[in-house]
Amino acid sequence: MAAAAPKVFLTAEWRNLAMLNYEIEPSLLAPFVPAGTELDSWQGKTYVSIVAFLFLRTRVKGTPIPFHQNFEEVNLRFYVRRLSHEGWRRGVVFIKELVPRSAIAFIARRFYNENYVAVPMRHRLEGNPGELKSAAYFWRYGGQENVLKLAVTGPAKPLAIGSAEEFITEHYWGYARQRDQSTMEYRVDHPPWNVWQAQHMKFQCQVAELYGDAFAPFLSAPPASAFLADGSEVIVYQGVKLSK
Repeated sequence: MAAAAPKVFLTAEWRNLAMLNYEIEPSLLAPFVPAGTELDSWQGKTYVSIVAFLFLRTRVKGTPIPFHQNFEEVNLRFYVRRLSHEGWRRGVVFIKELVPRSAIAFIARRFYNENYVAVPMRHRLEGNPGELKSAAYFWRYGGQENVLKLAVTGPAKPLAIGSAEEFITEHYWGYARQRDQSTMEYRVDHPPWNVWQAQHMKFQCQVAELYGDAFAPFLSAPPASAFLADGSEVIVYQGVKLSK
């Protein structure tokens, strides 16, 4: 008997994804790796990414939630893989995700046990949708303002096969450790994105306060890469708990 098709949990658009990518010591991420997965790497290097973007036209199980459809998110994430019956599944694990509304954070914690925190947030885009010049995301934590801003020029370009940008963006599974130490796996569908290489960047963040002292030396150094992805419509499917 064929397996039942996974149910859709959320639909939305993810747009104007500003991504800063840092090489990091694998041992630092080991405590965060969910059971049943292992760290993924690109050309022998392990990465974490700070990603800031817009969540637009959000629907949870087909229903738009009033005043919670369009908002910003900033997350710190890293990359894992899991061997399944059809081969390797390449996925993302979130260390912490920031959003501007408490209800959004509650839903994510309730259904996926993701580490969401609600903080004041805003954004600013310069240029037209097809001719974007910069994307900036701002959030306040402990009374201080943080910012991630990327400036770009020219048109966005398709991902180059085998590139670092392809590795960062082409992960279509999410993994989240649950309260009982099991692992929730969920699929994310979206088409490949086009990207701009950042010409200028600004990143001012309370790294130690938000993510822990161990991350500060890595996220305070210049990133290995910085780019802006145009984004697309996305589908997030209902999670499935992996068997132990």
